[in-house]
Amino acid sequence: VQLQAFGGGLVQAGGSLRLSCAASGRPLRSYTVAWFRQAPGKEREVVAGMRWSGSTFYSDSVKGRFTMSRDNAKNTVHLQMNSLKPEDTAVYFCGVEIQRSVALWTATSYDFWGQGTLVTVSS
Repeated sequence: VQLQAFGGGLVQAGGSLRLSCAASGRPLRSYTVAWFRQAPGKEREVVAGMRWSGSTFYSDSVKGRFTMSRDNAKNTVHLQMNSLKPEDTAVYFCGVEIQRSVALWTATSYDFWGQGTLVTVSS
């Protein structure tokens, strides 16, 4: 699976951004896809994910503000980020897990990664 993440940028606190992750090679609807972020000096953490079934999961830090969706026709997933905070500043990555792991909150469970897109939220 080849993944391309895009949509990052600079936004003021309280603003919104929509990230996208376009895939080629395999249909995303068959796998778990997650968005991770990594801030300088910190570990990569899951912020949102969607299982092959369509069910979603979110970290407590973004729940209620971020929404993940999937466009099967375009083989793309999106992350709508609202009410952004300075602490959301990070490089955001999309990852695909193909082995039906139960450890979906763990970066090492994911088999394919996009290149990352930078989100900067100014205060």
